[in-house]
Amino acid sequence: MTVRTLSPSTWLATSGPRRPKVLAVGSWLLVGDVFDRRRHFASDEPVLEDAHLFERKMIRRFWGRYVGVRLGPDGDLVAVLRDPSGALECLTWSAGGLLFAASDAPAWLVAAVRPDWRLALDRIASALADPLNSWGACLIDGPNLLTPGVLADLTTGETTVLWQPDVFARWSEDGIIGDVDAETCLRDAVDEAVGGLARNDGGLAAEISGGLDSAIVAGSLARVRPDVALWLNAYGIDPGSDERSYARAMASLVGARLTEVPRAPEPLTEAMLLGLTVGVRPGFNALDTPNDRVWADHLQQAGATTLMTGKGGDAVFIQGAGSDVFSDLWRERGASAILSPALPALARWNGRSVWSLVADARAHDRRRARLGQRPSFITGLLVGEPDPTGNHPWLEAADDLGPAKRYQIAGVINGATFHGASAQTAAADLVHPLLAQPVVETCLVLSARQLTQGQRDRALARAAFRDRLPRSIAERRSKGELTAYYGRRLARSLGVVRPWLLEGRLAAAGLVDRPKLDGLLREDSLIWRGGVGEIMIAAAMESWVRTWEARLAPRM
Repeated sequence: MTVRTLSPSTWLATSGPRRPKVLAVGSWLLVGDVFDRRRHFASDEPVLEDAHLFERKMIRRFWGRYVGVRLGPDGDLVAVLRDPSGALECLTWSAGGLLFAASDAPAWLVAAVRPDWRLALDRIASALADPLNSWGACLIDGPNLLTPGVLADLTTGETTVLWQPDVFARWSEDGIIGDVDAETCLRDAVDEAVGGLARNDGGLAAEISGGLDSAIVAGSLARVRPDVALWLNAYGIDPGSDERSYARAMASLVGARLTEVPRAPEPLTEAMLLGLTVGVRPGFNALDTPNDRVWADHLQQAGATTLMTGKGGDAVFIQGAGSDVFSDLWRERGASAILSPALPALARWNGRSVWSLVADARAHDRRRARLGQRPSFITGLLVGEPDPTGNHPWLEAADDLGPAKRYQIAGVINGATFHGASAQTAAADLVHPLLAQPVVETCLVLSARQLTQGQRDRALARAAFRDRLPRSIAERRSKGELTAYYGRRLARSLGVVRPWLLEGRLAAAGLVDRPKLDGLLREDSLIWRGGVGEIMIAAAMESWVRTWEARLAPRM
């Protein structure tokens, strides 16, 4: 690690493929990538009684991937804040007379300082039932994990929310961005995010998956970085997982030389499962270990220290143009929404009657709807009710929003998964411009109707970037499908995955139903019932629990 002295009592230690920069802004030191904003949506009217007015203005003025630290007059660390994108983790704790603010708690550091931490079984149960809760409260009692957009005063222990997505989602009902300006605003936001994240000191690689989102990013990137070192595409043997024809069309349009990499066929091993967890949160981003290793090799051979992707677009651009979009419109306009041309258009897109969409909208109330269904083999805690503090605060704050906006916010939360550690992140810095603050804020301020243009998935994004996309992608109705690929790989891995889960720590704690899980972990069940995603999430959680039990075990 590289160690930098910030004061006589405070040190900054960094590592990784790209060492973060440090920018002084007032009394704050921003560690990471920081860029000037072109546009923001917050009011410029000062609130004089706001003790954190400077920090709120700072978050409006800058965006990026950073953690802010503030030192007191004697050089001690007194406050930290996490930028709204959440691209860098931030946790704090005290041990051995030292105060730590870090992006991780690696095994060597935990072994060195021996903090008094315990696994929080209630919150683990909550996260197992709803993986979004993995990105809320910490699953360990002891360290304090900051939610993106939060400031923590380390002298008083108080936290202040400086940024939260529901604030911007509520503005969508006020028409802050009109329909005439929507395309321009979206294009500008994406170009700002791509252009900023493309400015780095090392080689740059980018993914062209064949889908709309990565194509939008590639089209923007090609305009600002003609020297991209590597353009990557991964393909499978199934028609749904082989998107090379679309990727080739996009590569041809931007003049890129596409490197096509077949998806790795090898099954999972116990070593791979144990390697899923390297951080303080479950290693969901490392679930595709075989392919991550292949891509890491290509990145290293090309000398690329940064990989840019189109991940997150499904959520922010609203991929699911279903009845929820009309329910949001009903919430905004009431019964007059029946007169909107979006009603028949959405009905046609979903193959439903207009009256069924109206019925859904009328039945919708303002209580939070379930964003996902608990997998059948998850039992819940046997020792009590799940800890409510395990729920993600962004979802709690969005209780009264329409369903399409709640799903959009849930997608932004899920985007935190893509920032997690993996074999790829060990080789290069992964950046996801569609999850950057300029794009997220713009898409939250745009209504679900605007983003879908009241007719189909990601319609506004298709229109805003139509001159940068091949027609085959802009008009594409299908989406890449990897279910069969991952299902076959899991079926080939059952000899490892079955005992991993059926004889693991989650089963011993009563958090999974062994008989039900036993029935699902069979090849015929995977073919007919599916459930691959839920099973792999449980496998990653099992890895996380085993890893942290070992790290926190008393010394012998």
